[in-house]
Amino acid sequence: MSHSQPSRESPPGPALLSLPFTGRWMATNSPARRIPSHGTDLLGERYAIDFVGVDERGRTAAVRSWGTFFGTEPPERFVAFGRPILAPAGGTVVRVHDGEPDHVARRSQLSLIPYALGQAARLRQGVGAIAGNHVVIRLADGAGFVALVHLRNGSMRVRVGEVVHTGDLLAQCGNSGNSTQPHVHLQVMDNLDLARAAGLPVRFREYRVWPTGGRGAKLHESGLPGEGVVVEPIRPMA
Repeated sequence: MSHSQPSRESPPGPALLSLPFTGRWMATNSPARRIPSHGTDLLGERYAIDFVGVDERGRTAAVRSWGTFFGTEPPERFVAFGRPILAPAGGTVVRVHDGEPDHVARRSQLSLIPYALGQAARLRQGVGAIAGNHVVIRLADGAGFVALVHLRNGSMRVRVGEVVHTGDLLAQCGNSGNSTQPHVHLQVMDNLDLARAAGLPVRFREYRVWPTGGRGAKLHESGLPGEGVVVEPIRPMA
């Protein structure tokens, strides 16, 4: 199946999306900090952004153990794991990939070093080993394709060909693919074929930013969360 691509000579403006969740999440690997956001243009990642679920105290997990400092931890320990992931815009589901396992989580430097050394091997294994379980939606306004990545094994709630609307349940947050702790990776790209895709810029509508300490949130009509910023949709998406 072929898909039209936006003109490279006249790139479109940023795709305007809703945040694909409820509750509080911390932005990491934000293109507001650097471009390419993940240090590479491969696989359409130029403007990708990660969101890690946090609690009201800004913690990604409420429990620490020896594994936090010296080993690995179960993904169920983390706030993000199992949280609903919602459609950030209306469109048609064009890819659903499931069946990849949810890995143990890694916060300790001892566990991150061997994991980093295995990056090249995972890339050679293909998209499933990198993206894990994922959903791709062709945006209804023609602004490209939005991918939501690292979803929970067995949690998919949509099928290829299904029309979705902003706020529809897609799946749950997981720790599949190239992920060190449960989070959702979002990117917009100009092609469904990740080997050819170029990343496209993105902005998000109507969210609040929570400062350290959790009080005095600032409202944003639209924008791009900066690195380490905790965000929350202002109201449930309809």
